[in-house]
This record gives sequence, C-alpha cells and structure tokens, in this order.
Amino acid sequence: MWLFTKHGFYSAVCARQGDGSHGQPVEPDRIMVRARLRSHLEALKERFLNQLVNCEIMEFAGTDYAFRIFVPKSIWSQVVVGLTEEVDYDNFKSKVAHHQGSEGGDYEHSLHEVWSVMNRLQNRKQRVEEPPVLRQEDEEILDRIWDDIRKEDK
Repeated sequence: MWLFTKHGFYSAVCARQGDGSHGQPVEPDRIMVRARLRSHLEALKERFLNQLVNCEIMEFAGTDYAFRIFVPKSIWSQVVVGLTEEVDYDNFKSKVAHHQGSEGGDYEHSLHEVWSVMNRLQNRKQRVEEPPVLRQEDEEILDRIWDDIRKEDK
C-alpha cells in the first residue's frame, strides 16, 4: 500500500521475517513501512510517538526504499486510522505545502508529478472507453472541414 500523507510518502507491506531480507517468509502480522527519505519516517514517528516509540528507523543502502521501520500490524492500523482522522483539507497538495513549508518543496513537487502521471492514466482510460463529447461549435467546424474535403474531391 502506498500512502501519501502531509507527513511524507510511505510504502507499507507485510514484513518478511527477521530483518525483512528477500528470501525470508512473509510475516503477516508485521508491517514494514518503507520511505525514500528518513525525514518522512521521522515525521511519522513524531506524529505517532505513542504508537511508534519503539520503532527504530533502519537504513538499507542500495535498496529501492532506503529507510524502514517494522511495526506490528495492529499498531500500524492505529496509525492509519489516525492519519485518516487528521484529514481536514479539501486540497491535498496545498495542505502538504502549508504543513511542510519550504523544507518539503521536493516532496510537494513530486506530488504534482504523481498527480500528472495519474491524470494521464485517467485520460487514456477515458479515451478508450468513452467517445469524446463535442461542443456544438466543434461539430460545426468539423462539418465545414468535411464539406471542404468533399468539394476538393469533386
């Protein structure tokens, strides 16, 4: 699960046993919360100090997510509920800009890029599934173009 929050971006998956290394069996009652920036996990720990006080931020150099914490699934559920309860805005990217200030500029910029990528996905999907809706003036322009083409063909 990917979570984009005002505190940062997280990838939460079932942890593997031990240190979470590849090849270890999955441990379904333990969540590995991964982040690309240490500051995102630090912000999450600060916000949910009571729940995450015993979670050490571990660095895994050379992996796709360099920073990780391991959390019992029951505790992670409390954190996710808490994140949901603090939603008090109608524009997420603006909230991030206000909450993080200038220090979060790179994160905010990345959110705009994610928004753009997902918007392209939506637009591609709509083009395939729905015919375009033309305005009356667009139809009139197309009719004139087709009339001109027909005249040239005669």
